[in-house]
Amino acid sequence: MIRTLLAIAVLFLTTSSVLAATIPQPGDFYLISRDLQGTFVGSHKIYGENSAGLKQATYCSRSYFVRAKTVAWTQLETERGNTVQIEYNFGKGWRPICSHPEDQVTLKDIGILRSAQEVMAGIEEDEKSAKGRLSAIRQVFNNSKGDNTRGSYHSR
Repeated sequence: MIRTLLAIAVLFLTTSSVLAATIPQPGDFYLISRDLQGTFVGSHKIYGENSAGLKQATYCSRSYFVRAKTVAWTQLETERGNTVQIEYNFGKGWRPICSHPEDQVTLKDIGILRSAQEVMAGIEEDEKSAKGRLSAIRQVFNNSKGDNTRGSYHSR
């Protein structure tokens, strides 16, 4: 019982922190893709500080840290005919601050020699570690099933 509650608590804390990290906050910078009518198509977050799996890139004379997939995505979105620009979340909406990022940073600039399609099809290290965390959580639940000798109410 305690093991199950502990596993649920770990799952909740892991999930809530992941969800909170995906919600744009005031002060965040994103590469945002829009179609010809200006409608939002998609986005990738770019960072002001370095972290595992990120590469340094300079857009409009300002340094950011990006994932290789973000640079590849930018290129592919532009090839699809969408407009990509860096936009800043100032708390009341989005403000464009840098146009044509696809002309400023390429995969080659960040040391990637594969095509954008190959990069997007691959799995990055942070995705592998996220899957590893989920596997560990699943293992805790699988182990707790064996500890219950009476079985559940439904199995009686």
